[in-house]
Amino acid sequence: MTPLLSARFSVDYPNKPGVLRDVELEIRAGEIVGLVGESGSGKSTIALSLLQLLDHKGGRVRGEILLDGCDLLKLRPREMRRIRGRDMALILQSPLSSLNPVLRIGSQLEEAWRAHNPDARAWKERALELFHLVSLPAEQSFFERYPRQLSVGQAQRVLIAMAILHKPRLLIADEATSALDAITQAETLALFRRLNRELGMAMLFISHDLLSVGSLCSRIAILRQGRIVESGPTREMFRAPRTEDTRALLEAVLRNSSAASEMIPDSDLATLRD
Repeated sequence: MTPLLSARFSVDYPNKPGVLRDVELEIRAGEIVGLVGESGSGKSTIALSLLQLLDHKGGRVRGEILLDGCDLLKLRPREMRRIRGRDMALILQSPLSSLNPVLRIGSQLEEAWRAHNPDARAWKERALELFHLVSLPAEQSFFERYPRQLSVGQAQRVLIAMAILHKPRLLIADEATSALDAITQAETLALFRRLNRELGMAMLFISHDLLSVGSLCSRIAILRQGRIVESGPTREMFRAPRTEDTRALLEAVLRNSSAASEMIPDSDLATLRD
């Protein structure tokens, strides 16, 4: 079966070549894949590369990024704009700063809707449907709010609703839970599981937190200094890590083994300690 996304690419900046080197990613339809790495390892650069959003930073992507067999690196900017938001969508890590502070929530949702759908009347019905799905108030008064009137958790759910407005086949979540408290983070992870289960949406979940990734993803890739040093099924990665980088991450998880037992029930923590 042909994967939904199949990519092998490198990224250079004018004064910093080799920011990413021969990164290989594969995501099947309906699959959740985790990408883990420390700060500065290149995780966000991967997200921006997949959506062809590095131009404003002077980045150059070399290789191929295939979405359903179509090489995104060969598309013209106008063609790529048709794909962003419709076939692939991105959720960033700072929900309140990702929303426009001077526009009401409803206006921002309508703008996102009109980017790919000329029927301006249909956006509200779709938004109310999604608000119900992501556990936000499905009412007109919520559309009238400004981002500053939302909690961080509410703002994150608005971003998620906006990202899935057009039912993309692949959702990229870049540190989407890092700005949240522990309770809201757990709720957001549960929401991602629900979206995957009910909508069949594939996801690339990017995080520095192996515990969250392990609880959500069927496969994991470990990024270290611009290279993917290890990848494989989640359970295998936790039971038998092959590299020192993965072992170091797992040791950090084991320092809080009670949380690990709750978040990763299928992993064999006793085996990991041996």
